[in-house]
Parts: sequence; structure tokens; C-alpha cells
Amino acid sequence: MDRRDFLRLGALGGGAVFLSGLYGPAQADSSVDDFYFVQLSDSHWGYKGPANPEADSTLVQAVAAVNALSQPPEFIVFTGDLTHTTDDPAERRKRMAEFKRIVGALKVTQVHFLPGEHDASLDKGEAYQEHFGPTHYSFDHKGVHFIALDNVSDPGARIGEVQLAWLKQDLAQQPQNARIVVLTHRPLFDLAPAWDWATRDGQQAVDLLLPYPNVTVFYGHIHQEHHHMTGHIAHHSAKSLIFPLPAPGSQERRTPLPWDPAAPGKGLGFREIEAETAPVAYQITEFAARKG
Repeated sequence: MDRRDFLRLGALGGGAVFLSGLYGPAQADSSVDDFYFVQLSDSHWGYKGPANPEADSTLVQAVAAVNALSQPPEFIVFTGDLTHTTDDPAERRKRMAEFKRIVGALKVTQVHFLPGEHDASLDKGEAYQEHFGPTHYSFDHKGVHFIALDNVSDPGARIGEVQLAWLKQDLAQQPQNARIVVLTHRPLFDLAPAWDWATRDGQQAVDLLLPYPNVTVFYGHIHQEHHHMTGHIAHHSAKSLIFPLPAPGSQERRTPLPWDPAAPGKGLGFREIEAETAPVAYQITEFAARKG
């Protein structure tokens, strides 16, 4: 898919297209290729409530929307809160199995998952790991190093010393000009700590990442598009697939925005990310989760 087709696809999706501004000193490298992937987040499968009376079909519609993309992504990432929280361990596992069955209809075979606090905080990720594997890991794709961080299995909203040590070791194996993408659920910076929109030891992770000039972070949790810089590191949050939340600190309580029956998909969506490896940049297209 060339750039003109990509921009046209973005316009049809009704979303904003922009450059993240992440340019580093990396030079052209014939061993790496441009590519694109899709980020989905916060589907909260199992939610029932007024914030989304159509919650039993929203995830199915999102899967269909991704499958309808004219150019299939090379992989898909789900950045947490796959399911809605429940105190019942059996129900938690049932929801995870149902979620896994629904997203199994995705035409893209390479799918990466991260936990959200709704998936993992009540049992420290036990049920999540049974269904989806490790809560943190790294992988490489066409010259870009991806790092999935778990800042939710600890109910205190911490990454933890063990995982931070793992991150340090993982980064030590990367060259100085490595193209690095971090995937996580909560923001690594203090966006709105009173609303649980922060990671208590997130700054330690950021400090480990700062020596690398080509780093971008994609996260979920806040159910809306938001962009922030910590030094040269760009942080981009994704919309939710279930209901939007208010702007950080805009009201006293973090309550879902009212459901609009005239525009049932308002505020919901997923994003498509095109990676340009020389110079390093990520072009992001936001899509509505459904038409109308």
C-alpha cells in the first residue's frame, strides 16, 4: 500500500492522520522494510451497563472492521482490558475464552495480547496467562524491536523490580539507534494519578528508555486518543472498543461518557500504525469502531 492509498484509507476511516514526530539519527537500512500494524484496546468483553447497551456486539463489529481493511495489517496488538473485571474466577476465565473465540475470527494470524487491570489485577495475571501467555515479552518485526510491559498485574499499578531488571537487560541487547516500540496498558507517565491513569514506577521505565533516541509508546486504559512527550519519547493512547471516558481531570469522577443512541459508535475506534524505518517515524490513522 503506497502513501496515497494509506492517506485515502485514513480519510475513509474518518480519523486523524499525523506524524508522531519521532525522528532519530537512524540512517536508511536495506535490511528493514516499512510495515503497518493495528492497535485495538479496552474491549471490556463481559461489560453490561448503560455506557454501551450494545456491548455484546461491539467487539464483533470491531473484528469485522479490521477484517474489512483493504490492506491487511502485518500483525495486531490488543493493549489490555480484553475483558471486564469480575470477582468470580470462573466467570473471568469464561470471558477470556469468549474473547479469544471472537478475535479468532481476525484474518490476521499474528496477534499479540497485553493484559489490562480488568484482566489481571485481581489474581496477578493468573487467568490471563492461562489463556494468553506471558504478561510481558519482546519481539522483533522488520527492524523494529517491540517491548510489551505489564503495569497491571501488580494491583498497586507498578511494573515491579523484577520486570524493570528484565527491561534493562532487554534494552542492553539493542544498539543505540534501535527502533523501539513499547506497548503497555496504563500510561507510563503521570497523566491523572487520581483516576489511576499513571504507573507508580513508570518513570523508572522511561529513564531506561531515554538513552535510546528512537522510542515510541502505544498504550490504552484511558479510552480516548491522547498524545504526550517525555523528552523525545512520544506516548500515544488508543480509543476504547466499549465506551469513551472524559478528558483527563475534566470532571470530578472518571465516569463513562453518556451513550448516544443517535451515534452508537461515537468515541470508539481502533488505530492503524505505519512504521517507516528510515527515517524512523510512525504514521497513525484513527478509525471508528463501526460505521454510522
